[in-house]
Amino acid sequence: MPAIDKLFDQLLAKGASDLHLSVGYPPMTRVRGDLVAMGSVELTPDALTELLLPILLPSQREIFEAERDLDFAYAYGSRARFRASYFQKASGIAAVFRSIPIKIPSLADLGAADSVKALASRTAGLVLVTGPSGSGKSTTLAAMVRHVNETRPCHVLTIEDPIEFVHAPQKAQVTHREIGQHASTLAAALESAAREDANVVLIGELRDADSTRLSLALAGAGVLVLATVHASSAPLAVERVANAFPEAEQAHVRAMLAECLLGVISQELLRGAEGQGRVMAQEILITTPPIAAMIREGKTRDVASAMQAGRALGMQTLDMALERLVQQRRVTYDVALERYSDRENAEKKLKPMKAGGP
Repeated sequence: MPAIDKLFDQLLAKGASDLHLSVGYPPMTRVRGDLVAMGSVELTPDALTELLLPILLPSQREIFEAERDLDFAYAYGSRARFRASYFQKASGIAAVFRSIPIKIPSLADLGAADSVKALASRTAGLVLVTGPSGSGKSTTLAAMVRHVNETRPCHVLTIEDPIEFVHAPQKAQVTHREIGQHASTLAAALESAAREDANVVLIGELRDADSTRLSLALAGAGVLVLATVHASSAPLAVERVANAFPEAEQAHVRAMLAECLLGVISQELLRGAEGQGRVMAQEILITTPPIAAMIREGKTRDVASAMQAGRALGMQTLDMALERLVQQRRVTYDVALERYSDRENAEKKLKPMKAGGP
């Protein structure tokens, strides 16, 4: 048994999300958003090498020795999977492991809104999931694929680097492809997606103009495309996609987005109220004809107001989500206040919802 498995056992017992290993520090786990030391014994270079290198395949070790960086997935028996990131820093080798549950959560398990399930039920178009690192984007995508897998006889293709959640086929046929192992690049994998007769394509991350262009083309050709991008809000995710292209192409890209974008889910994981772990807050944009016009015309600054007015259509801003979580006593007033964008009205909106309030 690899020595690192003992640390994985402790991580799983604590319900932690991440394991950090670095020279000069004890092993650290992230519990409810905070890094917590596992004991007081600092890791030495030799100890860290003995923990990290035995679980690498020979090919992975060659890549790490050549490039000083390595991302891969590690299966810990039937208990969990981990997304591993190895890297070199000033003090030597270091690594971070992100826990990936073997059991894929449902959208209900995540507390996702009904509008997220509605987006996963669509048969064509683009859905973007965005948020900061560690906000659960991959988990939300996995839950959406689970919904498809449970409800539709179709072909689901996932393209990731590395593969995170593994879906056993139910009603759907599920094909997992890993960049580097099963396809040379994301663009190459997307180019072959149509030939593979995919009905649903999950993309781990849209990284560049080429992959984004191909994703938009698939979405416009009748494929449901689920992808992540890095942005801090739903309107900014739209801007991020458009700005990935040269200025001369942006008007065309906005027109494509206006035609095929179904919606954007922007999310954060917050420290839950006592005994509730971490709680997901989601901002949800649904592309209606007025919002499509805003996207086409580059007026994304107006989208937030349209989202506030679109509650009946399943839309909500992050502030609206925070208000609901405080009212449900799932997060505290202080935690919500930190993330509330409308600071002037925050106390008026949130304070009455504090424990003991109406």
